[in-house]
Amino acid sequence: MNHNRLTTVALTALAPVSWGSTYVVTTQFLPADRPLFTGMMRALPAGLALLALTGRLPRGAWWWKSAVLGALNIGAFFPLLFLSAYRLPGGMAAVIGSVGPLWVAGLAALFLGERPTRRTLLTGIAAALGVSLVVLKATGAFDAIGVIAALGSSASMSAGTVFTKRWGRPEGVGPLALTGWQLTAGGLLIAPVAFLVEGAPPALDGRNLAGYLYLALVNTAVAYWLWFRGIGRMTATSVTFLGPLSPLTAAVIGWAALGQALGPVQLVGMAIAFGATVAGQIGTGPGGTGAKRLGDAVTSAEPFSSPEGNAAKLSMDVTVGAVRP
Repeated sequence: MNHNRLTTVALTALAPVSWGSTYVVTTQFLPADRPLFTGMMRALPAGLALLALTGRLPRGAWWWKSAVLGALNIGAFFPLLFLSAYRLPGGMAAVIGSVGPLWVAGLAALFLGERPTRRTLLTGIAAALGVSLVVLKATGAFDAIGVIAALGSSASMSAGTVFTKRWGRPEGVGPLALTGWQLTAGGLLIAPVAFLVEGAPPALDGRNLAGYLYLALVNTAVAYWLWFRGIGRMTATSVTFLGPLSPLTAAVIGWAALGQALGPVQLVGMAIAFGATVAGQIGTGPGGTGAKRLGDAVTSAEPFSSPEGNAAKLSMDVTVGAVRP
């Protein structure tokens, strides 16, 4: 792995590390039983701030593409994420999202021409197994709605990752503007549902405001910018294999801040999950075994090209019938 790729991986990894703090912030700083309002407060202020900072609005087809990506990455993902965070222990809610690499492997095969290899599938299973061991003895009762919400949030984010990669971004538009479009679209989608389902916004104290400020700025605006930047420079599969860093971070924070148990089984699980995360970065991108095969025009470690260029290159790659591991 060369220096530039290592830097890209390290910066992109900061996003799931930040997201690992979502659970403790949600349960310790935010109003109870307000997942929709919390999702809106995390997305909309951050999106509007980025729109003001970049001064760029979507054009043409990017209005509906931004709405679709905003719905997948934000509008559906956030409410489901916070619903699971309210109903499940932090580690358990986060670990269910560790199936993300398997979701992405399947979707990338359909939409990016990335046929998953045995190694990819085994690494994905190892990641899910490892983080499952981390929360094997987590406190808190099993909650079916929370589990379904966690699985739904993982599927939504995985689809958003794949379509973000497939569509690229318009020429001359950076990842900061693309992040602002999606956060704004997602926040606007959540807002009316939040008011219809949960009613008027709750009264907020200083602790609540501090929690929302952290989520909007650090956990959302900065983290999603790093994530979308990484999608543009890495394969979709290698990006999503950074996802287990989120439940690992959540488990460590839960142990340090909330007194949740981390015994020998959990430590072994953390080692397995971290090993899977590292393995997911080996053999992809420049110099790896998968750098010159199907879908590389779309998924190689290069910045986004235009969506039109991505589509044309993908079409040519499919024609020659190459197979990407």
